[in-house]
Amino acid sequence: MFSFFHKKPPVKKFFPISTDIHSHILPGIDDGSPDVETSIQLVKGLINLGINRSIATPHIIGDMYRNDADSIYGAQQVLQSALEKEGIDFELGTAAEYMLDNYFFEMLDNKTMLLTVHDKLLLTEFSYSAMPSFPEKMSFAIITEGYTPILAHPERYGYYHRDHSFFHRLKDLGFLLQVNILSLTGYYGKEVAAAGRYILQNDLASFVATDLHHQKHLDALIGFSQQKSSFELFGSKKWNEEIVSNQE
Repeated sequence: MFSFFHKKPPVKKFFPISTDIHSHILPGIDDGSPDVETSIQLVKGLINLGINRSIATPHIIGDMYRNDADSIYGAQQVLQSALEKEGIDFELGTAAEYMLDNYFFEMLDNKTMLLTVHDKLLLTEFSYSAMPSFPEKMSFAIITEGYTPILAHPERYGYYHRDHSFFHRLKDLGFLLQVNILSLTGYYGKEVAAAGRYILQNDLASFVATDLHHQKHLDALIGFSQQKSSFELFGSKKWNEEIVSNQE
């Protein structure tokens, strides 16, 4: 029997990474997932996006989240055990996202073992409230200690929105720039999305990542994966594929 009703073809999905190097999916240790149950749901969402490997990066901020190797590895083990119990095949690594504050530079001066994304690649962030006065001193101190700084979500620092030349300078200073895919969805507003596109279009980004914290972030990422325009932003580059889990 002929029917005028036809099933819509499935939406073609696209996501630029299979390895995520920046997320807050470990349970209960920062402003990301509050518990194991939420972490499992976030991991399932990442898998549905095509991500099979994630390096969780809890905040380390001197006046807010003084995480260390013990707290981070402990949370990783809790989540890893829960994933195994659920039969979820997902590679979970750990590092940290370091606020470049006085506490960080005290750790650097004291030769504290810092948690890296891979080898000596260190995920860092600036304060949102004030432009760093001497980013060249920050990068120099980090590089002198043998690390290479990855700067998380430079497009989100509002003080750079009026002059995108700062992104070129940051790269020249030795920061590897990491754009949040969330930023490109418009989740944080038009100026952030425009800055993120500028960084990508001018070949300034070394990495892209989710910076996933909660379900609203995940929903925005899922929507983005279904937009045709998302294909064009990332080119043919295999993003993050040179990064492997610290656990290997």
